[in-house]
Amino acid sequence: MRRSMRADETAARSSGNPVSLDGPARDPAVARTTSAADVVHVASLSKRYGEVVAADDVSFALPAGSVTGLLGPNGAGKTTVLRVLLGLAEPHKGEALILGRRYRDLDRPMHVVGAVLESGDFDPGRNGRDHLRVLAFAADVPQRRVDEALAVVGLARAAKRAVRTYSLGMRQRLTLAAALLGSPQLLVLDEPANGLDAKGVHWLRTFLRGFAADGGTVLVSSHVLAEIAQTVDHVVIVDRGHVVARSSLAELVADGKTLEEVYLALTSEDAA
Repeated sequence: MRRSMRADETAARSSGNPVSLDGPARDPAVARTTSAADVVHVASLSKRYGEVVAADDVSFALPAGSVTGLLGPNGAGKTTVLRVLLGLAEPHKGEALILGRRYRDLDRPMHVVGAVLESGDFDPGRNGRDHLRVLAFAADVPQRRVDEALAVVGLARAAKRAVRTYSLGMRQRLTLAAALLGSPQLLVLDEPANGLDAKGVHWLRTFLRGFAADGGTVLVSSHVLAEIAQTVDHVVIVDRGHVVARSSLAELVADGKTLEEVYLALTSEDAA
């Protein structure tokens, strides 16, 4: 079991080392249990909106302890896949399962999966800590997790500031803190680096790798290919609703090409 955040801070002070709240702090929740089974299993997933085919026969799986990049041009179907996985849309065919169950069938979904799909759903007059307290209360999450999550994302010092005073990057961190409240096994993140400066992007990369090293699993959608190449170990590329690549990052770039070169060769040139 990991030491509590308070114990870590006390040890740091006694050693004379500064306590950094800018992360990447390790989440003090109990270490996650890894399993040989896939954490996410998407099979033959298809979704249409009228005449538009948003996802067509999409299949992939995420092993425990991995960080997987879901890549593709605007309109390729990435967000549709994430929405179906999180129970926000119903597929016309196929399935998207988390630990063998649909999202809506999970007993306590916030304790299984934490998601960041959009940033900005805040009461601007409420401070960061109170925003998380409301979410924790609604999800039956212990209130101690509020300050732990704020420390993990580097917002402990800004916890009492009104959210309207937060920068875009700080709001993105607050959204991630909300996703971490339930100590989930899986993180599903859509453009999590949006608004982060170079230091924040480095922090996010280190945090996600640490989350996976602790047994967590990450599915991250992003357009920042250079950063994705330094963060993920598996890649799923979708184009026009179809999966055009699905492999480990090492296999995808084994011939010496960069992820960007492979991506550009596999995806359409049509403007979205």
